[in-house]
Amino acid sequence: MGIAVQVNGRITGERDAVVSVFDHGFVFGEGVYEVLRTYHGQPFLFDAHARRLRESARRIALDVPFSDEELRARIDDTLQASGADGERYIRVLLTRGVGEFTYDPKACPTPTLVIIVKPHVTPPPEVYERGVTISLVDVTRNHPRSINPLIKSNNLLNNALGMQQACARGSFEALMKNYLGEIVECSQSNVFLVRRGEVLTPPIDAGLLAGITRAFVFDLGREIGLPVREARVLEEDLPTAEEMFITSSTREIVPVVRVDDLVVGTGVPGPVTTALLARYRAHVAALAPSAAGG
Repeated sequence: MGIAVQVNGRITGERDAVVSVFDHGFVFGEGVYEVLRTYHGQPFLFDAHARRLRESARRIALDVPFSDEELRARIDDTLQASGADGERYIRVLLTRGVGEFTYDPKACPTPTLVIIVKPHVTPPPEVYERGVTISLVDVTRNHPRSINPLIKSNNLLNNALGMQQACARGSFEALMKNYLGEIVECSQSNVFLVRRGEVLTPPIDAGLLAGITRAFVFDLGREIGLPVREARVLEEDLPTAEEMFITSSTREIVPVVRVDDLVVGTGVPGPVTTALLARYRAHVAALAPSAAGG
């Protein structure tokens, strides 16, 4: 099949997967999601993703009507049905469900669960060998008291608008600021700077998504003796960065060598980024057979 989709327990191919137009995930954008990838056919860091899905749902008063074990079983069934060779991309979406056109959550007694499995597309080797260019865009990241970025919401318009600007400049990612003018994250990734031997990343309370791979980088840093900590980052700090990289579940650790016209460090992936990526890949290779427990 290659691509398999499960909608409320029914698994089909992509053409036969349907969700009602009265679903509040479609009508109002009320829903949350997670993206995972597999290593050796097993979802990586599943436990962490399941916890974040529940936390996102809690923040929008959305019931999660299944256990983590039930979710994992449904993912496994969809993986098996996909029949694809190689590693897989997994997207889990939980919406408010079908109901009348009202914002009252009681109008939707049954949430909708969608699981999409398709072949994972790994970025080409040159992305990691040469690094990428990202663009600092003028779309401000959502204010935490508006749509809190800690909610991994199905409504990605803020991210999409930022990425539109980056795409127009031919860039790999969109770097965004918060309402205070601080650097916070990219449209699909968390961001890190290396300066004077330290690995720095904006703090959660700056208004960003608590990335699963972001947290994993803290663990990797401890393992290889690299200090990784949170720090406020401003635009004027970018020229002082010796290295930069971005992280996500599907891209791992990607070196950044330019921010628009600004060359980062020496203009090639640096030793800290390279060491963390090597450790990441060694770690997932070792964990892959038992990655089900995260």
